[in-house]
Amino acid sequence: QVQVVESGGGLVQAGGSVRLSCATSGRTFSSLSMGWFRQAPGKEREFVAAISWGAGPTYYADSVKGRFTISGDNARNTVYLQMNSLKPADTAVYYCAARYGMASTKKNDYRYWGQGTQVTVSS
Repeated sequence: QVQVVESGGGLVQAGGSVRLSCATSGRTFSSLSMGWFRQAPGKEREFVAAISWGAGPTYYADSVKGRFTISGDNARNTVYLQMNSLKPADTAVYYCAARYGMASTKKNDYRYWGQGTQVTVSS
């Protein structure tokens, strides 16, 4: 069993930055691929970023490329999402997810999910 816990959300002004953290436990972090997804009110949960095996290849949605950075710390079993140049359109609940195997952009490929953390970007 893998536990996933997000933290770091909050209220930020447009143009600002926020870093989300996702801590995992239960399995060796380096064997997991991690993804960040987000869900705005009334919308489907969408892919944001993913990283393979803690520190491997990374993948980004076009909407966040160049602004968001995903990274992993194997020693802390934690993955981060650094979000810069935030826009009101980035407002959503951000979810961290884990899976065995390569990172995926598809939410249905992830078995383990956190409870989510709210990020609100004011204009």
